[in-house]
Amino acid sequence: MIVKTVSNAFRIIEEISRRGELGVTEICQTLSLAKSSAHDLAETLLAEGVLEKNADTKRYSLGSRLIELGNRAQNQFDIVRLAHPFLLELSEKTEETVHLTVLDNDEVLYLDCVESRLRFRMTSIIGARCPLHCTGVGKAILAYLPETEQSRIIKEKGLHQYTKNTIHEESKMRDELRKIVKQGYAIDNMEHEDFLRCVSAPIFNFEGRVFASVSVSGLAERNTFKRLSSISKLVTETADNISRRLGYTGKPQPGH
Repeated sequence: MIVKTVSNAFRIIEEISRRGELGVTEICQTLSLAKSSAHDLAETLLAEGVLEKNADTKRYSLGSRLIELGNRAQNQFDIVRLAHPFLLELSEKTEETVHLTVLDNDEVLYLDCVESRLRFRMTSIIGARCPLHCTGVGKAILAYLPETEQSRIIKEKGLHQYTKNTIHEESKMRDELRKIVKQGYAIDNMEHEDFLRCVSAPIFNFEGRVFASVSVSGLAERNTFKRLSSISKLVTETADNISRRLGYTGKPQPGH
């Protein structure tokens, strides 16, 4: 179902992007909107930073928020295109499902997936979101964030217990994050979903900041800790290769 208000908001953005600065009257005439509706929509978009308003002419133009959103969308598209061949190779070597995720609004957002060809395998939905503290892909990112960011996320998001294995005490989570940094990879030991284990590694951008991760996931019965330990080298190598393609030079990350 199309929400008309949202549709009209996008029409305003598209019209301003095409014609440049527009006033409320011009928006009304061009899009056949009531003046009150056009004004309310424009002011809402202004409050969100999507539009800017000329104080002298009272006309609206595109805002800086669109640049931010556009850059984020472009970055996500670029990493999927760049990383996918590496994901294919990793899945072929491990015969398990491989995921690519990015940090988004203090959660992991699943951007890409190469599913295992095995009959019993992990499946996922591109676009799904999961917590940081109880997923391998999330912990691999969380461990390399500055400690102030870690503290904020833990405080705001909490450490909800999803399974009996979920780490839900802050002191134990801190120990886990230090362990991840020391070994270079994270393991999800059935902490978000029962019967599933995964091993993950962080991906860094050209500034040396963690922003994404890659993982190998599968049934816990098949993926013992011994097997995950052997797979971890392939996962970290894959993450390192993607990071280098993004311009990462191996310099220490701020905060660690």
